[in-house]
Amino acid sequence: MARDKEKRSCGQIMAEWREFIWDPRSRQFLGRTGTSWGLILLFYLVFYGFLAGLFALTMWVLLQSVDPHKPTYQDRLHTPAYNDSVQAARNAACVPGRYNEQPDDSVPNYPKRACRFNRSILGPCAGLGPGDDTYGYSTGRPCVLLKVNRVINFFPGRNKSINVECAAKREEDAALLGPLQLFPPNGSIDLMYFPYYGKRVHVNYTQPVVAVLFANATSNVDHHVECRLRAEGLRPHDERDKFAGRVAFRLRINRE
Repeated sequence: MARDKEKRSCGQIMAEWREFIWDPRSRQFLGRTGTSWGLILLFYLVFYGFLAGLFALTMWVLLQSVDPHKPTYQDRLHTPAYNDSVQAARNAACVPGRYNEQPDDSVPNYPKRACRFNRSILGPCAGLGPGDDTYGYSTGRPCVLLKVNRVINFFPGRNKSINVECAAKREEDAALLGPLQLFPPNGSIDLMYFPYYGKRVHVNYTQPVVAVLFANATSNVDHHVECRLRAEGLRPHDERDKFAGRVAFRLRINRE
């Protein structure tokens, strides 16, 4: 019959733990000598240094594939000031009716020249007149401002004029919506604002804006409006992007 193990006292257990932490006879700390601890620390130093170097090399290779002037994924960007005085100071008076192409010709042509877009051409929707800073919303004659998203190297229209058209989504609602006024006239967007070369290159680029004035829309009624960009080469019925070149929104003017 096996003999039962002798029970150890609390003092014996504490003595064993102290000896494990530091053994003065073998000069071991936590069961390892100084040489062993040094080799382990050296191994992990080399191992994690290698991982850090591999990560830095991977990030460097990734950054070499990123163009600092042309983002891989494009989205909406902040629009600079539209005030006429700012436009006159920063941007150029370009020739209307043609693209503002500025090729590099093997030498970087930075920054690109940006064309002026004067806010005053938006007429009553410019928000420049006295008491007109609400863009007509305070008087029940609201203006809706439309602009084309910035797409790098986009040449809309194929050298033909482009414009925006807006109407009620349903024909039976057209009478309730009333006639619409577009500014600039006919909702035109000049070709000189294209192409766009990117935020870092086209520093002062200003997107052209089309204003839609709802002057006689029936009050207390939901109006469903759709606006389309009319431009050669644009596919408004592309199944992959059903909202390419168009935007739909709801307008309601409440009156007591």
